Amino acid sequence: MNTSLAFYQNLGLLLSLLVIGTFVLAGMIKGVIGLGLPTIAMGLLGLAMAPTQAAALLIIPATLTNVWQLAFGGHLWALLKRLWPMLLAIFIGTGLGSLWLGIDGGRWVVRALGAALLLYALSGLLLPTLRLRPRMETWLGPACGLVTGVITSATGVFVIPAVPYLQALGLRKDELVQALGLSFTVSTLALAAGLYWRGALGGGELSASLLALIPALLGMWLGQALRQRISAVLFKRVFFSGLGLLGGHLLISG
Repeated sequence: MNTSLAFYQNLGLLLSLLVIGTFVLAGMIKGVIGLGLPTIAMGLLGLAMAPTQAAALLIIPATLTNVWQLAFGGHLWALLKRLWPMLLAIFIGTGLGSLWLGIDGGRWVVRALGAALLLYALSGLLLPTLRLRPRMETWLGPACGLVTGVITSATGVFVIPAVPYLQALGLRKDELVQALGLSFTVSTLALAAGLYWRGALGGGELSASLLALIPALLGMWLGQALRQRISAVLFKRVFFSGLGLLGGHLLISG
């Protein structure tokens, strides 16, 4: 507890409040649409702190909320049998990216983060729902996993191209939610391993990340309550529009 408090004391009051507000908002968005916690956390915190700090803070909230998401639905083993090549490629891609690029590579990382957010927003707003032929999964799944892993290692964002790929598999709604949780869990654990290897994830960062779980869970609870009162389609449009503006700002300003 002392190490986590010291971490936030070093951040200062305003930045600590930004962390709390960010995880409440990110958790709320995840509660409504089932994704978005690490994406929003990296995007907003990337405005005010180093990407390595932002990525370290999201490790425990992202891991536990994603495990919660993948644990329910009854399709875990079937999804593991179908998706394991992509999941393995995510881990390999993140490992190779951590060796080659790393999330602490300088100002270009912020621009790469902005580009990833903008690309994800545009795909969510403009890309039609695709449907892949089963035989394409053999090679496209590992390819998407490898690219997702490299992008994860450099930006802390693990939605491109994994999310569009999973959405194109024709999964039922409950299967898709569980598949997203599975993919995000593997990506988060791979990112944590990469951060640890580069010396950016120690006891202080993990303790601070554990405290960030509280506002994230509060946000998820609020989001689940809000989901009953708001159009999911409208909320997604607002979410992707805001994400696109945030990504464009990070891409331009660096």
